[in-house]
Amino acid sequence: MEFGFEEKDFLACCGSTKFAKEMALASPFASLEEAVSAARDVWFNKVDVHAWLQAFSAHPQIGDSTPSSHHATPTSAQWSKGEQSTALATATGSTLQELSEWNARYRQKFGFVFLICASGRSSGEILAELKNRYPNRPIAEFDIAAQEQMKVTELRLAKLFSSKANVSSTTDQYPAVATKKVEEDRVSIIGGHLTATSEATAGKTSQISTRTRPPITTHVLDVSRGSPGAGIEVRLEMWKGAQPRPSFGGTEIGGWVLQGSSTTDNDGRSGQLMSIVDAVDAGIYRISFNTGKYCPAGFFPYVSIVFEIRESQKREHFHVPLLFSPFSFTTYRGS
Repeated sequence: MEFGFEEKDFLACCGSTKFAKEMALASPFASLEEAVSAARDVWFNKVDVHAWLQAFSAHPQIGDSTPSSHHATPTSAQWSKGEQSTALATATGSTLQELSEWNARYRQKFGFVFLICASGRSSGEILAELKNRYPNRPIAEFDIAAQEQMKVTELRLAKLFSSKANVSSTTDQYPAVATKKVEEDRVSIIGGHLTATSEATAGKTSQISTRTRPPITTHVLDVSRGSPGAGIEVRLEMWKGAQPRPSFGGTEIGGWVLQGSSTTDNDGRSGQLMSIVDAVDAGIYRISFNTGKYCPAGFFPYVSIVFEIRESQKREHFHVPLLFSPFSFTTYRGS
C-alpha cells in the first residue's frame, strides 16, 4: 500500500515551503520509514538555510500557542499544542515566566525561536536544556536546532501516516486507533523510536529536579541609574571550614568553597551559580559581587552577602538580590 500526500500535509510537518514541495514531489511513499528517509535527505541535503529559518519560525515558543510567523498551518498549530502538553501540564506561573525570559534571551542571541522536540518533556527539563544550550556558539546552535526540527518532523510524519490509515488497511506496525488520546500516545512511541532518543530520555527523567532553577539565585539593580546592573562578576561560596560557621571578624583561611561563578546579563541576572537540585545543602553561604570593577569610582571594592540556610529550609528557594549604588547597597531575601 502506498501513501500519497499533498504539499500542505508536509507543510504541517515542517514549516518550510521548499521542504513541503520536495516531499510532495517524492510522494507517494510505501511506508513511514521511506518517508522519513526522504525527509532527512530533503532537510539536510536539498533545502537551504532560508528554508531552515522558515521552518523554525513556524513554531511557537515553548509555553506559548502562537507561532512566530504566518507559515504555521492550523494542523501544525494543533500538533504543537499537543507536543507541548506535558510541558504546560507541569508548568507553574513562575516557570512560564522564566521560560518566557530565557526564550527572549535566546532569540536575541541566535535570531530564532528556541527549538526542541518537546513531546513528553516537562517544563523543568525544557528550561534546563534551554539554559544548557544558550552558551553555544551560533553556528553550533543552528545545527542543533536543525536536528531538533528533524525530530519534530519525524514525529509529525508518523501522525500524518496514522491519519491516513484505517482499520482495514493499517499494517501491524502502525495500527489504527480509536481515540485521539491513544493515537497521540502511540505516535509519541513511534517518534521516540525514530529519533533513537527514547532510552536516553527515559534514563534521565528520574534524575530531573522538580525545580526549574537553582535553589540560590541573585540579580543586581543599579539604583543610582534605575537600571539592571549588567556585567558584574558574581561568586557563590559555601562555608566548609573546621568550625561550624565563620566567626565574626575571624581570619579563617580556606573555609569558603566556591560553588559557582557567573556574570550578570543585561537584565542584571546572574547565570547559574549551582546545580538544580531538589534539596540544597544546609549551611552558611556567601554571594560576592565585583562592584569595584563595575563602578571603579564607587566606595565599595566588592560586596559580600552572607546568609544561612537551615535544615528545615533545604527545599525552599533563596533569591538574594543586590540593590547597589556607588555609596550604598542593600539586600533582602526575595522569591
